[in-house]
Amino acid sequence: MAEKSNKITLTALVMMIFTTVFGFANGTVAFFLMGYASIWFYLAAAVLFFIPFALMLAEYGAAIKSDSSGMYKWLEVSVNARFAFIGTFMWFASYIIWMVSTSAKVWIPFTTTFFGSDQTQSFSFLGLNATQTIGLLSCFWMILVTFVSIKGVKGIVRITNLGGIAVTSLNAILLVVSGVILALNHGHFAQPLTDLLDSPNPSYQHPVGLMSFAVFAIFAYGGLEVLGGMVDKTKNPEKTFPRGIIIAAVIITLGYALGIFCWGMSTNWQAVLANPSTNMGNISYVMMRNLGYVLGNALGLSTATSNLIGLWFARYTGLGMFLAYSGAFFTLTYSPLKTLILGTPKSLWPQKFTRLNKQQMPSYAMIVQCAIVIVIILMASFATSDASAFYNVLTLMSNVSMTLPYLFLLYAFPKFKHNHDIIKPFEVYKSPQWTTIISWVVFVVVLGANIFTLLQPILVDGKVQNTIWMLAGPILFGTAGAIWYQVRAKHV
Repeated sequence: MAEKSNKITLTALVMMIFTTVFGFANGTVAFFLMGYASIWFYLAAAVLFFIPFALMLAEYGAAIKSDSSGMYKWLEVSVNARFAFIGTFMWFASYIIWMVSTSAKVWIPFTTTFFGSDQTQSFSFLGLNATQTIGLLSCFWMILVTFVSIKGVKGIVRITNLGGIAVTSLNAILLVVSGVILALNHGHFAQPLTDLLDSPNPSYQHPVGLMSFAVFAIFAYGGLEVLGGMVDKTKNPEKTFPRGIIIAAVIITLGYALGIFCWGMSTNWQAVLANPSTNMGNISYVMMRNLGYVLGNALGLSTATSNLIGLWFARYTGLGMFLAYSGAFFTLTYSPLKTLILGTPKSLWPQKFTRLNKQQMPSYAMIVQCAIVIVIILMASFATSDASAFYNVLTLMSNVSMTLPYLFLLYAFPKFKHNHDIIKPFEVYKSPQWTTIISWVVFVVVLGANIFTLLQPILVDGKVQNTIWMLAGPILFGTAGAIWYQVRAKHV
């Protein structure tokens, strides 16, 4: 009876999915790139990606339970060990790229906390330009976090959880302040509501640029991997889980839509976001500072006082985001790596990699990981002198690398369903034909979104190097995973 009472209810499930998936920064980036038109992409991503893919992960998790293997075990029993290792290696590589991207971006909220705006684009050190200086700081950050994580200092992670609370509160601040601004401005939107289908951003007005935004919409529903382990903990999962997924999808999509409309109440794209120094790294702080400034103006305060309100809005956002980034970084420095080396056959790794220290951390593997991240950071930061373009490329690299591993799970799902040796206690997809059709539709959506993202810099901006950077990570790590397995499989 006690076990049954501890089961996750529908309401609890919806809240867990919402807090796992919904991201404040996804709304600011969407408004910056696509304006109100981003809402249609978020709606399409919910229907064509989030709902069907989340239910697939739920089936995987219910049928193949494993504390450490996760994705590797799902792919191994569905396809084969080689496919599983390469897919899991690509999944791990996506976090390597995330660390490269975030170690640079973390300095934006850090400087915003103290100065009220992004100061990273004016950095210089011993004759180095801004991106090179950011690169060195990123290396320092990576070394620091790796050292602390190896020592197993958990107190820092608990402190940085405050960042999660602060970032969550930003959603409430946006809704309340936007409502006040709209009322005081007699229902006037800063960004006209006539632009519901077109992007105000020149880079996203071309059809290819327009379609490339799909990868941002898919990324906005990321973090679904954790859902696989929730099925057997859910009360009456056959009915509750599908309902929970659909209700959460509706709430998350409405949340994004409402947030994007709220940004339109205070932010005029041409007046606020057209500045070349505004980029995907600092957009949240730019828009929050503007929100505070517009609130002051709407209240009839002086320009100086309005600027001061905007300054503190930006500082609060910077502090919250810095703590949130830090907390995520300390966790993701070891969590994906432990999943890779402990969730795959130990014989695939040298003994040094799988050996855990007193704090149960794979210290040697973490040092190797740190070295790889530093090499990529230095290569990326010394390849361009434009700090704003640097942050944009890092964001795109992260989005592509984080969404590509989904293709492995989507490809394997029909094979998983056709394998009748696997006991499946939870099934939503019962028709083999529809299972195959839906799997391939979602596969094409994710693949197409990434293809358009890769084509956009070439066809719209004429920047082939950006496409090369986005392709480099998946190609190099995919090849490295295949070669590593080929060499180490002899020891299995």
